[in-house]
Amino acid sequence: MNNFTFWNPVRVHFGEGQVTRLSEEISKNQKVMLLYGGGSIKKNGVYDQVKAALTDYQVIEFGGIEPNPHYETLMKAVELGRKEKVDFLLAVGGGSVIDGTKFVSVAIPFTDDDPWKIVSEGAEIKGQPIPLGSVLTLPATGSEMNKASVITKAANKEKRGFMRPELFPQFAILDPTHTYSLPKEQIANGVVDAFVHTTEQYLTDSAEAPLQERYAESLLTTLIEEGPKAMALTTDYKTRANIMWCATQALCGLVGAGVPQDWATHMIGHEITAEFGLAHGTTLAIVLPSTLRVMKDQKRQKLLQYAERVWHIQSGSDDEKIEEAIDKTQSFFEAMGIKTHMKQYSIKEQDIDTMVERLESKGMVALGEQGNIDLATSRQIYQGCL
Repeated sequence: MNNFTFWNPVRVHFGEGQVTRLSEEISKNQKVMLLYGGGSIKKNGVYDQVKAALTDYQVIEFGGIEPNPHYETLMKAVELGRKEKVDFLLAVGGGSVIDGTKFVSVAIPFTDDDPWKIVSEGAEIKGQPIPLGSVLTLPATGSEMNKASVITKAANKEKRGFMRPELFPQFAILDPTHTYSLPKEQIANGVVDAFVHTTEQYLTDSAEAPLQERYAESLLTTLIEEGPKAMALTTDYKTRANIMWCATQALCGLVGAGVPQDWATHMIGHEITAEFGLAHGTTLAIVLPSTLRVMKDQKRQKLLQYAERVWHIQSGSDDEKIEEAIDKTQSFFEAMGIKTHMKQYSIKEQDIDTMVERLESKGMVALGEQGNIDLATSRQIYQGCL
C-alpha cells in the first residue's frame, strides 16, 4: 500500500427528513445564498422543505446552474454574492450545483484577478472562502463529500477539474426520498458515474491493498444489483438509499487511499462533453469499455480479479475472462439505458481530431496510473468508442 494522508471533514446527515438539520448547521446570523439548478427542486418539494428549515433566515437565491456548470453562469452568482455580502452558500441539487457552488465559494473573495485562474492555472486562493453545505438530490458525483469540482468555460468549450481542501462542504444532507422524482436518464447517469469513479481507483496497478480493493468491489456489486431496480422508477427506499450512499462513498477518498488512480476515462470523456454536450455519465459509459480494451495488458491482473469477484466469471482462459468482464460492463451500461458508442450520438471519426487536439492543448498527454496514455493512445481509445 502506498503512503497516504486521509482527511474528510464533511459531516453527513443521512436519511429521510434530515433537511431539518439545516437549522443546526447554519447560524441565523449568517446571510445565506441558496443555489440550485433548473428548478426541479420546486416541483419535487425539496425547495419547500429547505425554505421551511430556513424560516427566519435571511436568504437570497440563485437558480439556473446548468449540468456541467458554466463559468459564465457562476460568475453571475459570484457577483450577487459579493453584492449581498453573503456568509454561507447552500447548494441544493446534484453534483453540478455542488461543483458550481464550490467555485463560487472561492471566487467571491478572489477579487484581484480572473477567478478562472483558480481552475485553469491553480492560482492561490485569496481571502477567506465562503463556507458551504449541500442538500443532495441526485447521487452521482460524490461532490457532496469531497474537495473536487469540475467547471466548464462555455466560451471556448473548456471543461476543467480542480481540487482544493477549501472545497470540502461543511455538511451534506442525503435524503433518499429526494431522488424519487428523478427521470430514468439521470438515475442511469448517476449510477454509471459512481461505477466509473470506483473503477478509476480500482482497475489500476496493484498496490497490495486488499481492503480498498474489496471495498471497491462491494460498491461495484451493489451498483450492479441496485441500479436496474431504480430504473424501474421504484420509490423503494432501500434501493434509493443504497445507490445514494454508494455514489457518495465512491469518491469520498476511502476507495482511493493508498492505491494508484487512473482517471484517463474521465479526462477523455470530458472532451466529448465539452464538444458535444453529452451528459458526464454518458461519456463515461462510452469511454470506459474502450479504455479497458486498449489498456488490458497493463491492467491484466486487476481485470482478472474484477472478472472473478465482481462478475463471477470462473470459466475460460484469462483472456476470455477479461473480454467477458469488459463486455458485461458495457452491457450493464446499456441495460441502464445508455448507448455506449459515439456513432449513436452522431459523433464521427473525423471529430476525434478535435478532441485529441483539446487534450493536447490542456497538457493531457500522459494520462493513466502510469502516465503512459499519450495522445496516440487516447486517439486509439476514441476510435474504440465509435
